[in-house]
Amino acid sequence: MELALAICENLPWKAPNGQLRVHRCLELLEQLDADGMVQLPVKRARRPYRPARLQAEALPELQIAAHLGEVRSVTVEPVSPEEQAVWDATVNQHHALGFRRAFGVQERYWIYGQCSDQRVILGAFLFSVSDFVVRTLLHEMGYSLQANRKTLEGAGHPDRDAQFQYINATVQDYQQRSQPVISVDTKKKELVGDFKSAGREWQVKGHPEEVRVHDFVVPELGKVTPYGVYDPARNEGWVNVGTDHDTAAFSVASIRGWWQNMGHSAYPNATELLITADGGGSNSSRSRLWKVELQKLADDIGLQIRVCHFPPGTSKWNKIEHKLFSHITQNWRGRPLISHEVIVNLIANTTTTKGLKVQCQLDTNTYPTGVQVPDADLAAVHLERSDFHGDWNYVIGTRAKK
Repeated sequence: MELALAICENLPWKAPNGQLRVHRCLELLEQLDADGMVQLPVKRARRPYRPARLQAEALPELQIAAHLGEVRSVTVEPVSPEEQAVWDATVNQHHALGFRRAFGVQERYWIYGQCSDQRVILGAFLFSVSDFVVRTLLHEMGYSLQANRKTLEGAGHPDRDAQFQYINATVQDYQQRSQPVISVDTKKKELVGDFKSAGREWQVKGHPEEVRVHDFVVPELGKVTPYGVYDPARNEGWVNVGTDHDTAAFSVASIRGWWQNMGHSAYPNATELLITADGGGSNSSRSRLWKVELQKLADDIGLQIRVCHFPPGTSKWNKIEHKLFSHITQNWRGRPLISHEVIVNLIANTTTTKGLKVQCQLDTNTYPTGVQVPDADLAAVHLERSDFHGDWNYVIGTRAKK
């Protein structure tokens, strides 16, 4: 077998499915040996069967001088660990086949009976089951190996469904009036460098791309934070790849980049902009800086900006998650993100059969954290809260230019 395996590996001799044809090679070698063309090594002789070594004396055979009907209270009891050696020896002496070790998990039992005033052992038996039998039975019962599924939402906000209906009605109203609607969010931060990337990619067999063992940040490369803007009406996406912190200023700068590069040309007659976003993160509904930066954006582009936040714990319902980010992840599966250029190119080349188009740019600006917004700046924001959940739904109007 070892010789056939070595021959198949060195030729190589493989089946269409890629497996080595070891058994076919072995048959050919045996045929050549029978014809006297080669001389194979002598086959190893199989070791003879050796019965199990018994570590205890068998119980003496008990002669019961009584009618079968007089035997009462027949019970079956498991054998204790201390009695297992005695059980093995007893079965080996009194059973026609002797004692043979069974496969798998074993459970030994004594059969007791009450005869007159004496409690005696009437017999012994064993249950044995292997992992193959367990797997087969589980399959027959409808079981299979399954991973966990994230379906339990936990305690939701009482107005969760009403907020979804409100967002849906608002989006339909804007789209019917040809006003831009965008879904925004921050994608997971990614390490830049030759790090392992989830998924598989086509490579020469046996030569996978080598990456680092540990995921320690490379100081000169750092991390990137992709912030996405998705237009569901046009099935277009914009991704701003930041190299600094994920702040409210960075979020609004990403939206500004979308408007300058894609939105303005797509909606030349727009007067309003609807943004749907998560309730937390850099575009949090409670962020003061988020609102101040949106006010600056509204003044610069001359659009009234309406914001609708998703209820807590419902970020996965944001369209950008499964309309843009999921396809970007699939596009760079199994590919180490070795540089900023590679990341930008992989994102920009993301497409789908439904015509998704993506543009991407690298943002090397700095966005400091911990920026304090004075009350006067927040009061200067032209903020109008909606009647329904004004903390989630609000409008920021434009201010007259001085």
